[in-house]
Amino acid sequence: MIKHIVCYKLLNPSAEVLAKAEETFLSMKGRIDEIRELAVGIDKLRSPRSYDMVLEVVFDDFEAMKNYQNNPYHVNVVKKYIHSVVDKSVSVDFEF
Repeated sequence: MIKHIVCYKLLNPSAEVLAKAEETFLSMKGRIDEIRELAVGIDKLRSPRSYDMVLEVVFDDFEAMKNYQNNPYHVNVVKKYIHSVVDKSVSVDFEF
């Protein structure tokens, strides 16, 4: 199994933008077959070093993750919106 974790720092972390980003990420459930588990978290501490939100996705293997990354819904809907509101991101992908 592969866990894909991405932390996002938003340009404007308002409640509205956070809610729309969360909704956009969650909309992948049931639309992208390779996703085994998906969770979204919004930072509550809001310290200067905090990122605003996190996405965690579980896949069977790296091939499934590659297919997810190239999925038209992921590319044309999710990434398109998220890239329009994100300042920066960091990620880690690991086997477990």
